[in-house]
Amino acid sequence: MHHLPAYILLFVALSLLQIFLLNNLVAGSFLCPLIYVAFIILMRLDAMPILMLGCSLAMGILMDVTMGMAGINTIATLLIGFLRPTLIHMVSTREELREDGIPSPERMGANLFWSYLVVMVLLHHTVFFTLEALSWGHLWRTILRILLSSGTTLLLVWLTARLFTAKISTRS
Repeated sequence: MHHLPAYILLFVALSLLQIFLLNNLVAGSFLCPLIYVAFIILMRLDAMPILMLGCSLAMGILMDVTMGMAGINTIATLLIGFLRPTLIHMVSTREELREDGIPSPERMGANLFWSYLVVMVLLHHTVFFTLEALSWGHLWRTILRILLSSGTTLLLVWLTARLFTAKISTRS
């Protein structure tokens, strides 16, 4: 509960960064970083499933409204929020992962944290860009968008995670 102000600030900061900077970034049609997924990725490991889904829904709806999408952000964000506990335990074992706390390279180890980031971002972006294309006619273009946008998003999420977890001890 003592991390609530930090998460509210993270939600607001990532939303504003996505809405006012990244959505207006003209870097071609293949590069579309979606940093708002960092909010779901950095939720506490012991977060209740209903809280995870509620936060995923709130972030997805906010992004859909501001980006003019018809539920694509909500579907992709709810999916990663729903699958997050399973994905965490797929990329790590109980011995490698200290329970509770905030996912970070210090808590999970750099390799496990990167694996977790890659799986979460690729899953989100695959669903997002596949639904956005809604056609197999442009499969290679969609795959290229997924890969380029995922790479950019991974870098931004890594930087966000480093900033967000810099002052937090590995025990919290």
